[in-house]
Amino acid sequence: MKTEHDYHLRSEICSVVRPLNNQDLSPHPKPVSDMQDAPDIEPELSSGAMKLRRKKLDNLPWDHTGRHPGNPYFWKIILILMGVGLRYIFRRSHYEKIPDFEGGRVISSMHINGLVDPATLVHTQDRRIISMGRHDLMTMPLIGWFSRRMGSQPVIRKSEIENGVSDEEYARKINDRTLLTMTNCIASGYNAMVMPEGKSHQDPHLHRFKTGPMRFALNAASIAKHRGLPNPALQPVGLHFRCYHWFRTDVFVEFQEPIPVLAPEVSGAPERLSSGKWEEPPSDQVHYLRDTLFSSLSEVTPDAPDWGTYRAWHLIGHIKANTSNSQLKSFRDEVLAAREVRAALSEGQTKEDLMAPAIEAAKILNDDQLDGRALTGIKLDSRIAWTKSAIGIFLMILMSPVTIPSTGIQAFFAWYLGDRTDEGIDARTTYHFLAAMFSPILFWLPLSIFTAFLVHPPSLLSIAIAMSIMLVIHISNLVFLFGYDCWSDFSTSRRRAKLASSDRGKRLEELILDVKTNLNLL
Repeated sequence: MKTEHDYHLRSEICSVVRPLNNQDLSPHPKPVSDMQDAPDIEPELSSGAMKLRRKKLDNLPWDHTGRHPGNPYFWKIILILMGVGLRYIFRRSHYEKIPDFEGGRVISSMHINGLVDPATLVHTQDRRIISMGRHDLMTMPLIGWFSRRMGSQPVIRKSEIENGVSDEEYARKINDRTLLTMTNCIASGYNAMVMPEGKSHQDPHLHRFKTGPMRFALNAASIAKHRGLPNPALQPVGLHFRCYHWFRTDVFVEFQEPIPVLAPEVSGAPERLSSGKWEEPPSDQVHYLRDTLFSSLSEVTPDAPDWGTYRAWHLIGHIKANTSNSQLKSFRDEVLAAREVRAALSEGQTKEDLMAPAIEAAKILNDDQLDGRALTGIKLDSRIAWTKSAIGIFLMILMSPVTIPSTGIQAFFAWYLGDRTDEGIDARTTYHFLAAMFSPILFWLPLSIFTAFLVHPPSLLSIAIAMSIMLVIHISNLVFLFGYDCWSDFSTSRRRAKLASSDRGKRLEELILDVKTNLNLL
């Protein structure tokens, strides 16, 4: 039987993404590291974004006094649920510690992975956060219920106004209310989570930033100064996924140094903002902060013209490390090695003798769902992982009696809906994540209580039995996923061995030798 992982690897590898601009048409275009050169493309509206539920938006919790509009007890529950979801969709995770900072922060990152991006950011925080996002994420069934209790705030975007979803007056009312809520929370020391690009996309470089995060950060600084509180800061975060739309991919999260935000010298602004009236900060300071954040965030993104080039940088990093007998041992090592290659290539003229074979070699590997880890030295590893095959099959069969009844239905629908959504390829892992995140309360809990009451009449003991059953389900799922990973490793080894014995494999090794010969160009 073909697994979900095999299906993803065959049908939509990292190179098959929805093109949003024409940058991939140029053979070796330069990275987009300047805000003025970044693409400015309005998002395609999904069916959900076309539905404006005014009554729910009007009744959504907000607060302009600095108190968090979310439920503090629910926040603890949501952190546990998010932790389960991320543990299930990521195979390997590396989270750096967020830098110490006393004031509130505006957490910002590149946005290519749907709801997985904000969930990953939440998982790394040192305090409660407040977030803003698409209006329908606050009003849709289930997700909206959770979002409202987290205190998330809605935004009606320009593209939704232009498409007639909302009139300008109502959009301004909702957006100003959101900006003031975010501003006061940041001034009070909470962290805010914002994707400055204003949309999720599929490019390996930043798109043009919206000014909203910088505007409420500056106004938060004004309120903080007025109240004698610490200044806020912008916090750039690097989110890295081995392949963002794969189930069981790897993730690496890193932090830049916070960018302090100082209060604008505008007479009376803090008082007007504190009274609940939105006021625009000076545009020159807004644009300065925007460009500063763009520059800092670009350093911790792929910042590549296309995914083919970025994969080539990773491959060069592997070959360079293998040549010096210091194999890259983690996804974090790969990201940092690729960044070193990017930095070296940005100095002087394009090094075509190095990049041309690297891009072709990376494409051959990617076409077979492989990457630089397939190499032993400069040769393809042709060994087949038969032992992992046996372990994987054994563990999945062993755990199936628990995993399939408790989690199988939602896993199936996550796969089915994720491959048929109109939200874009980045929404696939969103469905996987949501299925894993909501399973403990929507499926495991009722199943565990029902089973416990069958075993023992309602009592404190039956509650303990129910909790134990939930723990058994979770452990069973983790063991099942470990078996799944072993089977995936076996499948990868078979593709690797097949490529090694083919003419394309011989061509690949010739290209890798060319890359090794030209490493001195770095």
